[in-house]
Amino acid sequence: MVEMTDNAPDGKMAEEDAGEGHHHGVSFGEAFRVWLRVAALSFGGPAGQIAVMHRIIVDEKRWIGEHRFLHALNYCMLLPGPEAQQLAIYIGWLMHRTVGGLVAGLLFVLPGFLSILGLSYIYAAYGNVGIVAGLFFGLKAAVLAVVVQAVIRIGGRALKNRVMVGIAAAAFIAIFFLHVPFPLIVLAAGTAGFLGGRFGLAAFQTGGGHKAGSGPVLSDAESALGEGVPAHARPNLAWSLRISSVLLALWLAPLAVLYATFGADNVFTEIGLFFSKMAIVTFGGAYAVLAYVAQEAVQHFGWLKPGEMLDGLGMAETTPGPLIMVVQFVGFMGAYRDPGVLDPMLAATLAAILTSWVTFVPCFLWIFLGAPFIEKLRGNIALAGAMSAITAAVVGVILNLAIWFALHTLFAEVATVQLGGLRLDIPVLQSAVPAAMALSAAAAIAIFRFKASVIATLLACAAAGMLWTLAVN
Repeated sequence: MVEMTDNAPDGKMAEEDAGEGHHHGVSFGEAFRVWLRVAALSFGGPAGQIAVMHRIIVDEKRWIGEHRFLHALNYCMLLPGPEAQQLAIYIGWLMHRTVGGLVAGLLFVLPGFLSILGLSYIYAAYGNVGIVAGLFFGLKAAVLAVVVQAVIRIGGRALKNRVMVGIAAAAFIAIFFLHVPFPLIVLAAGTAGFLGGRFGLAAFQTGGGHKAGSGPVLSDAESALGEGVPAHARPNLAWSLRISSVLLALWLAPLAVLYATFGADNVFTEIGLFFSKMAIVTFGGAYAVLAYVAQEAVQHFGWLKPGEMLDGLGMAETTPGPLIMVVQFVGFMGAYRDPGVLDPMLAATLAAILTSWVTFVPCFLWIFLGAPFIEKLRGNIALAGAMSAITAAVVGVILNLAIWFALHTLFAEVATVQLGGLRLDIPVLQSAVPAAMALSAAAAIAIFRFKASVIATLLACAAAGMLWTLAVN
């Protein structure tokens, strides 16, 4: 978050901020190159991406200070969507106005979009061919260990007391046994946390969040931007409403056209509406929403087969950009299998673009609408309580995701048992896949025992999967 006060004497700051609104000496061309570099290195999920951004923007380039960086990050963590990309939009906007935010945000997702699109082409065309099938077989097994790591990492940060553990347990029961939609779980947890924080209950004041980095702290005053507030970064309701109206139209107009032209049952309309809804409720990171996406994409829409969700997650884990980019693969495969009158690859490409569009355009909307007013959110106890409760619920949701992935990775067949109002997926033990179990165990040992990086583990398992496929065929 940025300081929204102007305590310079005699309006000196206002004078300095007139005109261009920034006097930090960083050219737009240099910023473009830096954001391209950040995008190319944005592996490892949000924690890794934020660490890379902090190292380059704060430690190396010294554009903004530690205090401002953390305030911006705290705001982004209150929003739905990928916080790392939103942080890039925020800093880009702070440095070079609206165009700076647009460029930073677009570059952050472009490498991942192109990488996953290319892998999706290969998957659709050759996914069942020996060595390619082996590659994704290995990735699937490794991704299971990565998701378990996410449960432990997020749980260790979020479950600080019995109330938070209870919220996580309730969320798991709701989604695993009762199949309650993820948006309702987020809403219930957020409401409970908001009220708990509002009434000052200690259990909801747990804090948390990502750490920016370690080492010497760069003060705002020593940064290129300084500790002042550029003119364009001050609250301006007219500007916020104007830019928000444009972004809202860009987000929703394609959906209106699709609905009016093809109707509600068309695959493109379904993809656009479904992932627009996801863009509003993706609190707590990509892992949290993936369970719901997998549930709907496989069981309701029929866009994917159970194992294919893991293949897409493997693509997203091994390419740069936000992990939520996996939804691009979901949209791609949905239209590939139901192209209508279009060529399947053309339909899939258009669906990938549509999915990415409705997923990431809202990120720009949240930043440009709220960034100039974020000072009012600082220290808001009720909002902090809501985020603590949502993060706790996310742990239960990700545990559900880990179990769902395990069932469909380690066993070839899964049966569904109905017990009253409960619906439970049970593995068929005779359908166990020993090779998948061995690879998942090896990935878990590499990650938890030897602290191997996620990328190295995924690549090693992909190679092992290819070798295993060649050996048995």
